[in-house]
Amino acid sequence: MCAAPIGNRFWEARSSHGRKPKFKDADVLWSACCEYFKWAEDNPLWENKVTQYQGVPVDMPVAKMRAMTLSGMCLFLDIDKTTWENYRVKDDFFRVTSNAEQIIYNQKFAGASADLLNANIIARDLGLVDKQEKNIKGNLQLTDMTSDELERKKQELENELAESLRD
Repeated sequence: MCAAPIGNRFWEARSSHGRKPKFKDADVLWSACCEYFKWAEDNPLWENKVTQYQGVPVDMPVAKMRAMTLSGMCLFLDIDKTTWENYRVKDDFFRVTSNAEQIIYNQKFAGASADLLNANIIARDLGLVDKQEKNIKGNLQLTDMTSDELERKKQELENELAESLRD
Protein backbone atom coordinates (compact mmCIF):
# COMPACT_ATOMS: atom_id res chain seq x y z
CA MET A 1 0.00 0.00 0.00
CA CYS A 2 1.39 3.39 -1.02
CA ALA A 3 0.86 6.52 0.97
CA ALA A 4 -0.10 9.73 -0.80
CA PRO A 5 2.87 11.92 -1.64
CA ILE A 6 3.79 14.45 1.02
CA GLY A 7 2.32 17.88 0.36
CA ASN A 8 -0.41 16.57 -1.99
CA ARG A 9 -3.59 18.57 -2.38
CA PHE A 10 -5.83 15.80 -3.78
CA TRP A 11 -8.61 16.79 -1.39
CA GLU A 12 -9.07 20.04 -3.37
CA ALA A 13 -10.23 18.00 -6.37
CA ARG A 14 -13.37 16.83 -4.55
CA SER A 15 -16.53 18.25 -6.06
CA SER A 16 -18.27 18.37 -2.66
CA HIS A 17 -17.57 17.70 0.98
CA GLY A 18 -20.00 15.35 2.67
CA ARG A 19 -23.19 13.99 1.22
CA LYS A 20 -25.82 16.19 -0.36
CA PRO A 21 -28.73 17.24 1.83
CA LYS A 22 -31.87 15.17 1.35
CA PHE A 23 -34.02 18.33 1.04
CA LYS A 24 -32.48 20.95 -1.21
CA ASP A 25 -34.73 23.76 0.00
CA ALA A 26 -37.45 24.56 2.52
CA ASP A 27 -40.29 24.06 0.02
CA VAL A 28 -39.22 20.48 -0.66
CA LEU A 29 -39.02 19.77 3.08
CA TRP A 30 -42.45 21.35 3.64
CA SER A 31 -43.98 19.18 0.89
CA ALA A 32 -42.50 16.08 2.51
CA CYS A 33 -43.83 17.12 5.94
CA CYS A 34 -47.29 17.62 4.43
CA GLU A 35 -47.09 14.11 2.96
CA TYR A 36 -46.46 12.81 6.49
CA PHE A 37 -49.42 14.78 7.88
CA LYS A 38 -51.66 13.36 5.14
CA TRP A 39 -50.31 9.84 5.70
CA ALA A 40 -50.96 10.06 9.46
CA GLU A 41 -54.53 11.18 8.79
CA ASP A 42 -55.15 8.56 6.09
CA ASN A 43 -53.71 5.70 8.16
CA PRO A 44 -55.52 5.57 11.48
CA LEU A 45 -54.80 2.90 14.06
CA TRP A 46 -57.43 0.19 14.32
CA GLU A 47 -58.99 -1.25 17.45
CA ASN A 48 -61.13 -4.35 17.35
CA LYS A 49 -64.33 -3.85 19.39
CA VAL A 50 -66.72 -6.69 20.11
CA THR A 51 -70.34 -5.58 20.01
CA GLN A 52 -73.70 -7.32 19.99
CA TYR A 53 -75.87 -7.42 16.88
CA GLN A 54 -79.20 -9.20 17.29
CA GLY A 55 -77.77 -11.04 20.28
CA VAL A 56 -74.69 -12.27 18.39
CA PRO A 57 -71.19 -11.00 19.24
CA VAL A 58 -69.70 -9.20 16.25
CA ASP A 59 -66.12 -8.00 15.76
CA MET A 60 -66.13 -4.39 14.67
CA PRO A 61 -62.96 -2.56 13.66
CA VAL A 62 -62.90 1.03 14.92
CA ALA A 63 -60.55 3.64 13.46
CA LYS A 64 -58.55 5.53 16.09
CA MET A 65 -56.66 8.75 15.55
CA ARG A 66 -52.93 8.29 14.93
CA ALA A 67 -50.94 10.80 16.96
CA MET A 68 -48.35 12.58 14.86
CA THR A 69 -44.86 12.61 16.34
CA LEU A 70 -41.59 14.22 15.40
CA SER A 71 -39.84 10.85 15.51
CA GLY A 72 -42.58 9.34 13.32
CA MET A 73 -42.17 12.16 10.83
CA CYS A 74 -38.38 11.70 10.78
CA LEU A 75 -38.88 7.99 10.04
CA PHE A 76 -41.35 8.88 7.28
CA LEU A 77 -38.90 11.42 5.82
CA ASP A 78 -36.07 8.87 6.13
CA ILE A 79 -33.90 11.23 8.14
CA ASP A 80 -32.30 11.06 11.56
CA LYS A 81 -33.55 13.27 14.40
CA THR A 82 -30.11 14.94 14.36
CA THR A 83 -30.64 15.79 10.69
CA TRP A 84 -33.98 17.40 11.61
CA GLU A 85 -32.21 19.44 14.29
CA ASN A 86 -29.63 20.52 11.70
CA TYR A 87 -32.40 21.73 9.37
CA ARG A 88 -34.01 23.46 12.34
CA VAL A 89 -31.04 25.73 12.97
CA LYS A 90 -30.74 26.83 9.33
CA ASP A 91 -32.36 30.22 8.75
CA ASP A 92 -34.02 29.20 5.47
CA PHE A 93 -35.53 26.03 7.04
CA PHE A 94 -36.50 27.44 10.45
CA ARG A 95 -40.03 28.48 9.49
CA VAL A 96 -40.82 25.07 7.96
CA THR A 97 -39.43 23.08 10.89
CA SER A 98 -41.15 25.36 13.39
CA ASN A 99 -44.51 25.12 11.59
CA ALA A 100 -44.23 21.33 11.30
CA GLU A 101 -43.52 21.00 15.02
CA GLN A 102 -46.45 23.29 15.87
CA ILE A 103 -48.79 21.23 13.69
CA ILE A 104 -47.68 18.04 15.45
CA TYR A 105 -48.14 19.68 18.86
CA ASN A 106 -51.57 21.06 17.99
CA GLN A 107 -52.76 17.77 16.47
CA LYS A 108 -51.85 15.87 19.64
CA PHE A 109 -53.28 18.55 21.92
CA ALA A 110 -56.58 18.75 19.99
CA GLY A 111 -56.82 14.95 19.79
CA ALA A 112 -56.31 14.59 23.54
CA SER A 113 -58.75 17.43 24.27
CA ALA A 114 -61.44 15.68 22.22
CA ASP A 115 -60.70 12.29 23.84
CA LEU A 116 -59.48 10.91 20.52
CA LEU A 117 -56.04 10.27 22.04
CA ASN A 118 -55.04 9.21 25.53
CA ALA A 119 -54.92 12.52 27.39
CA ASN A 120 -52.47 11.30 30.05
CA ILE A 121 -49.91 10.08 27.53
CA ILE A 122 -50.25 13.18 25.33
CA ALA A 123 -50.07 15.56 28.32
CA ARG A 124 -46.82 13.94 29.41
CA ASP A 125 -45.46 14.03 25.85
CA LEU A 126 -46.33 17.71 25.53
CA GLY A 127 -45.00 18.52 28.99
CA LEU A 128 -48.40 19.61 30.31
CA VAL A 129 -48.65 17.37 33.38
CA ASP A 130 -48.96 19.14 36.72
CA LYS A 131 -45.96 18.13 38.79
CA GLN A 132 -46.35 17.91 42.53
CA GLU A 133 -43.48 18.04 44.99
CA LYS A 134 -43.43 17.73 48.75
CA ASN A 135 -41.59 20.37 50.67
CA ILE A 136 -39.91 19.65 53.98
CA LYS A 137 -43.15 20.24 55.94
CA GLY A 138 -45.03 17.79 53.71
CA ASN A 139 -47.27 20.35 51.97
CA LEU A 140 -47.86 19.88 48.26
CA GLN A 141 -46.67 22.62 45.91
CA LEU A 142 -47.67 22.87 42.27
CA THR A 143 -44.53 23.60 40.28
CA ASP A 144 -46.06 23.76 36.80
CA MET A 145 -49.37 24.93 35.30
CA THR A 146 -52.54 25.11 37.33
CA SER A 147 -55.78 23.74 35.95
CA ASP A 148 -56.89 27.27 35.03
CA GLU A 149 -53.59 27.99 33.27
CA LEU A 150 -53.85 24.67 31.45
CA GLU A 151 -57.40 25.49 30.35
CA ARG A 152 -56.29 28.94 29.11
CA LYS A 153 -53.40 27.37 27.21
CA LYS A 154 -55.76 24.82 25.69
CA GLN A 155 -58.09 27.60 24.52
CA GLU A 156 -55.15 29.58 23.07
CA LEU A 157 -53.92 26.56 21.12
CA GLU A 158 -57.39 25.71 19.85
CA ASN A 159 -57.77 29.32 18.67
CA GLU A 160 -54.34 29.21 16.97
CA LEU A 161 -55.23 25.93 15.27
CA ALA A 162 -58.57 27.29 14.06
CA GLU A 163 -56.83 30.42 12.80
CA SER A 164 -54.12 28.43 10.98
CA LEU A 165 -56.77 26.25 9.33
CA ARG A 166 -58.54 29.38 8.06
CA ASP A 167 -55.33 30.65 6.38
